[in-house]
Amino acid sequence: MFANLQQRLTKVLGNLRGQGRLTESNIKDTLREVRMALLEADVALPVVRDFIEEIKNKATGEEVLRSLSPGQTLIKIVYDELVRVMGVANEQLNLTTQPPAVVLMAGLQGSGKTTSVAKLARWLIEKQKKTVMVVSCDVYRPAAIAQLQTLALEVNAKFFPSQSSEQPVTIATQALKAAKLQFVDVLLVDTAGRLHIDTTMMTEIQSIHKVLNPIETLFVVDSMTGQDAAKTASAFHAALPLTGVILTKTDGDARGGAALSIRKLTDKPIKFLGTSERTTGLEPFHPDRVASRILGMGDVLTLVEEVQTKLDQEKAAALTKKLYKGKGFDLADFKTHLEEIGRMGGMGSLMDKMPGMSGLPEHIKNQASDAISKQLLAMINSMTLKERAFPDLIKGSRKRRIAAGSGTQVQDVNRLLRQFEQTQKIMKKFKGGNIRNLLRGIKSRIQ
Repeated sequence: MFANLQQRLTKVLGNLRGQGRLTESNIKDTLREVRMALLEADVALPVVRDFIEEIKNKATGEEVLRSLSPGQTLIKIVYDELVRVMGVANEQLNLTTQPPAVVLMAGLQGSGKTTSVAKLARWLIEKQKKTVMVVSCDVYRPAAIAQLQTLALEVNAKFFPSQSSEQPVTIATQALKAAKLQFVDVLLVDTAGRLHIDTTMMTEIQSIHKVLNPIETLFVVDSMTGQDAAKTASAFHAALPLTGVILTKTDGDARGGAALSIRKLTDKPIKFLGTSERTTGLEPFHPDRVASRILGMGDVLTLVEEVQTKLDQEKAAALTKKLYKGKGFDLADFKTHLEEIGRMGGMGSLMDKMPGMSGLPEHIKNQASDAISKQLLAMINSMTLKERAFPDLIKGSRKRRIAAGSGTQVQDVNRLLRQFEQTQKIMKKFKGGNIRNLLRGIKSRIQ
C-alpha cells in the first residue's frame, strides 16, 4: 500500500536535503510536487487542497524558514498533516455494552465483507479473548452463508445457521436471541451487498439496524476503488449511523487514496486495514504508523507486534539455537524461513514496515516478491528430505525432476540454489551469536 505515493514523496522531500534553508520558492516547488503525488494517488481533490494549504501555512512560518535542516523540517510538517488527515490516533472498537455487543457490517458486493467478518472474529477471539458468534443475513448471493460457515470454523467462532429462504430481519432477530442464550460476547452480522447503492438495499439494512441496535456499524470498502471508496462511505453514512470503516485489499493498493480521503469526507475513522486474503490479515489502523510508512520511515511497532503474535516462537528458537552452535542452515530451514515470512503477511508486507526499505534498488525488491517466495516453496516441496538436508546432491537429473514436480524450469531451480547459498553464507556468520557479523552479511547482500 502507498508504494507509488511513498516513492514520489520520498523523492520530492529528499530533494530538499541538500538545500541550506527553506524559502518560499523551494516550498512552492515542493508543494506542487506533493500535490501531484496526492492526486496521482487518487486522493479526493478537497482533501488535497486542504492538505496543501495547511502545509503551506505551517512551512512558511518564521521559525520554520530559519530552520537549519529544511528537509527534516518539512518532512515533520508533512508527517503531522498526514496523521491529522487520517485521524490522529487509533480508534478502537467500542464493545462497552451489555453482551452481546452487536457489530453490523455493511458494504457493496465484492468489497470483502464476509472475509472481513471472519478476520474480525479471529482478531476478537485471539487479541481480545472474546467469544464471538457470526451470522449471515445475505440471502441473495449464492453460497454466501456457506462461505461464512466455513470461515467461522477456521477462526473458531460460533456460527448461527440461516437459510436463503428466510427474511434477513428474521435471521438477525433470531441470531441476537441465540447470542444472548449462549452468553456470547460479540455478535458479528454480515449483510447483503449490491453492485451499487440502491433503495432496496438501504431499506433492508436500515431494518436490520433497527432491530439489532448495534453498538458498532462498520462500513467495509475496497481500498482499490480510491476516492470512490470515500464517496460510497458517505452515501452509506447518509442512510446508516456508521461508526467506522474497514479498508480492505490494502496489499493490492499501490495508491492509498482511500485511506487519505475517507476520514476527511465522512468524519468516520478507519478502524482496521485488511492486508491479505488470509483470516490473519487484519490490523488496527494507526494513522501515525501509516504516515510513517508513506514517508518511507517504516512501521517498526507494527512489525514487532506481528513478530510477537504471528511468528512460531518455538521454530524461531530452535533455528536460533542451531545457528548459534554452528550447525548448517539447510533447505529445510530455508523452507521454514519462507513459511514464517508468509505467516507474517509476506515479504512485501515486511519490507513495507522496515525503515529504509523504500530506498532499495528495484531488482532487490523484485527478488523479494511474494510470487517468488511461493515458487521457491514449490521447488523445495518437490525435493526429498535427503535433498533438503544435503543440497549438494542436487545435480542434473534431480534438478529436472524438481522442476517438473513444481511446474518450474531448471534455471529456476538453479536460481533457488544460488539464493539458498547466499542465505546460507549469511547464516554462517551467526555462529556463536555474532549478530554484528550477521548484520554485516545482510548489508553486503543488498548493496
